[in-house]
Parts: sequence; C-alpha cells; structure tokens
Amino acid sequence: MGSVSPRPLTAGFGRWISGTSYVKRWAILGVAIGAIAGLGAVVFFRLVLLSTHLLLGDIAGYTVPTPIGEGHLIGSASPTHAWALPLLAGFGGLASGALVFTFAPEAEGHGTDAAIAAVHHNPRGVRLRAIVVKLLASALTIGSGGSGGREGPAGQISAGFGSHLARVLDLSPEDSRTAVATGIGAGIGSIFGAPLGGAVLAAEILYRDDFDPKALVPCFVASTVGYLIFGSAQGFGALFGSHGSYAFTNPSQLVWFALIGVLAGLVGLLYAHSFYGIAGLFARSPLPRWLNPAVGGLLVGACAIIVPELLGTGYGFIQKGLGQQLNSIPLWIVLALPLLRILATSLSIGSGGSGGIFGPGMVIGAFLGAAVWRLFAPIVPSLGTNPAPFVIVGMMACFGSISRAPLAIMLMVAEMTGSIGIVLPAMLAVGIACLIVKQSDATIYKSQLGRREEEGRGLRDAEADAEESFGHLETVLAGASRPRG
Repeated sequence: MGSVSPRPLTAGFGRWISGTSYVKRWAILGVAIGAIAGLGAVVFFRLVLLSTHLLLGDIAGYTVPTPIGEGHLIGSASPTHAWALPLLAGFGGLASGALVFTFAPEAEGHGTDAAIAAVHHNPRGVRLRAIVVKLLASALTIGSGGSGGREGPAGQISAGFGSHLARVLDLSPEDSRTAVATGIGAGIGSIFGAPLGGAVLAAEILYRDDFDPKALVPCFVASTVGYLIFGSAQGFGALFGSHGSYAFTNPSQLVWFALIGVLAGLVGLLYAHSFYGIAGLFARSPLPRWLNPAVGGLLVGACAIIVPELLGTGYGFIQKGLGQQLNSIPLWIVLALPLLRILATSLSIGSGGSGGIFGPGMVIGAFLGAAVWRLFAPIVPSLGTNPAPFVIVGMMACFGSISRAPLAIMLMVAEMTGSIGIVLPAMLAVGIACLIVKQSDATIYKSQLGRREEEGRGLRDAEADAEESFGHLETVLAGASRPRG
C-alpha cells in the first residue's frame, strides 16, 4: 500500500489557512513560528555555550564572564594561554567561512539584515540549509572568541521557518512577508528573554522611518510562545537581573543623559560606517571569500591578548558595568571599549564571519554610558553611586538610534534589565541620538527600506519571485566555488 504524498496535504491545509479568518490564521501560524523560535533559540544558545567552553575554556584557559540570567560567572582575569587566542579566533573564522561559502553563501555576515532583505524581496526564498549553516557557523565564530551577538542567528532560524511555511502552504505575498517578519521578532525576543520588545521589533525593524502594524499581533503570539519555550529551558529571569530601583527625582541629571544621547548618536554612526567600510575592504580582498573570516578572527584574537573584553558576546562585561564591578575595570578599557568593540565586530562579522551585530551594539552603548559615569561621577555628586541607569540608557540610545528601531530597543533593554522606570531619561537620550542619526539617513541594517511605499519585489507574484531568487542563488554558488584574485 503506497504512502500518501504530503504535498496534497500541505496544499490543502494551505488553502484552508489562507481562507480562514485573520485571527485563526495567525493564532495557528504564530504558535508554529513561535515554537520554532523558542526551540531554535535553545539549540543555538547551548551550541554557543558548548563551543565557548571547548575552545576558549579548555584550550585558551579563559572563562568568559556571563550575566545573571546565564549563571553570573565572574570569569577569568586573563587567559591562561593568551597566545592561543589569535589561533582560536582564526580557526573559528576559517571553519565558519568554509561552512558558509561551501554550503550556503547567503548565510554570510549578520543574520538580521538577511532576514529583513527576505521580507522585502523574497519571503519564500530562504533555504532551510542556510538556517542550519548559519546556526553552526555562528556558534563557531562566537565560541572561538569572535565579537558577535546571538540575536541575528536566532532571528534568522525562525524567519527561515516562516519562509518555509510560506512556501509549502503557498501563502499570499502579504502573509509571507508577515510570517518572515514574525520570525525575526520571535527569535530575537526569545533568546534575549524580551518578548514584548521582540514583537515590536518585528514591526519596526523593517523600515528606517516607518512601522508595519501587520506584523505586530502575529508576533505577540509567536514571541510569547518562543519565550515560554526558551524560558522553560533556560530560566525566566531578566538577562541582566533587575535594576528597577531607579526613580527620576533630579532634573539636573537630564543634562548627563542628554550628553549620552549626543555621544550615542555619533558612536552609532561610527559603528555603521566602520562596519560597512571594513566589510567593503574584505569584499575587495584578493583572498578567496572563505578565507577572509579567518583573517578577521586572527586580528580580533590578537587584540584580545591585551583586551580580553573583546571576546565573544560581551554580555558578562555589560553585567559588570551595571554594578560596582565597573570600578574594577581599568578606566582606559572603559573609555576604549566602545571603539574597540566596533573594530572587533567589523573584523569578525564584516569579514564574512557569522553572528549578530545587535549584541555588540549593546556592549558599545553600555560602555559609552559607563564611560560618562566613570569620568564625571567623582566630580558631579548628583550622578549618584549607581552606574546602572547610565549604562542602560547608553544601550538603548546607541543601538536604538542606529538600528532605526528606537521603541523596540528601549523595550527590549528594559525587559533585559528589569528597568522600566528608566524610560523617562531614556526617551530624551534616545530621541537626541535618533535625531543625530537621521541627519545622515544611516542605518546598521542596509536592507531596511525607507517607508512602506517603497515596498517592491516582496509584493510580486511568488512564482516569479522564486525564479529570480534561485537564478541569483546559482550565480552566487558558482562565484563562491571559484577562488578570487
């Protein structure tokens, strides 16, 4: 007796889901996307932990500090075998580059931008192979010491599943776009333990100066489900613990938060221009593309011999900056770390390595705020003895402005730090930073469109869109197989 082909079943379900009510459709699809977001976040999180333990821990003798939500390890003062850092980071870049350019060249770089591009241009075209490659390559890059975040790969996993659903269920172009956007928000919200911010991110991150409300409600469902699954496996506490004791009582402090806003806008611009500038240099390199991430990793590892704070995600160092441990970090490192993290992330991910740029953006902003507090608190008593408000506002303002998603980033950082009371001074800093960034129309996510009216290929007929995508993919694969130069 022959088995029943799944194609008629999926086609029939696709016709039913497309014809059902909006509420029923997105309740079902939202749960499915959220489940994959949560499971994918758990798998990726544990892969990064494993690779970090095996590479940096066992070989370099370096324990990476972690935030409260990840065990709150204090970490090593310095690596036992510092000489191994360039070799490890170079190896991670080499392995990542070989995986990506052999099996899925579209998985190069930071995943969030690729997912945004899929929403706008080809929401049905994300290959499942690219998701697996992204997961493995990013774990190798970050675990070997590369400067990258976990959010980009996590978002790309669930965005890719949304694309797969759109393809097999033959969803309409509009529903296909919503499915991929929902995956972005649910994946990032899950791995950061910030479901509300993740849901808003799905609607805000697609455009530089607009908001897509159609993605909001579906991502409420998906982000909630994803967070429940991830939290059940890893815990439900805030990533950086609770820092909600701040109460705004001194208007004179707004001057310092405004200063953070100005600096955050300028540093955000520097982040975007440096990242894409260095990425352009690697793109013009005579080396084969798969070898560039090894060069980037080697350089990052060499820098980390002197400044180990550059290794990995850096979330543990944000945790130190939120408390009195900040005073134990040398002042020159606090002042230099925003610039050094920009360089390390540009070398790690801009070279073609795999990882997110959201997480490093938080580290950059956190130490920008920490630098303001360390410099001025000794001479301005009104700044108080707690650096956490300045660190938190720095995170919100720096990446919120250059990502062009200020509301989502404010909510996410507030959820990660349990600090909703900081919103008033944060609004001032984020607003100033956004005004500065808008002057140049810059963004860290090049695939963002300006406004919804600019939506182009993503609304075309899916069949024509897929044909164009696969034709381009064949060209990319053929080019990746030939050494350059």
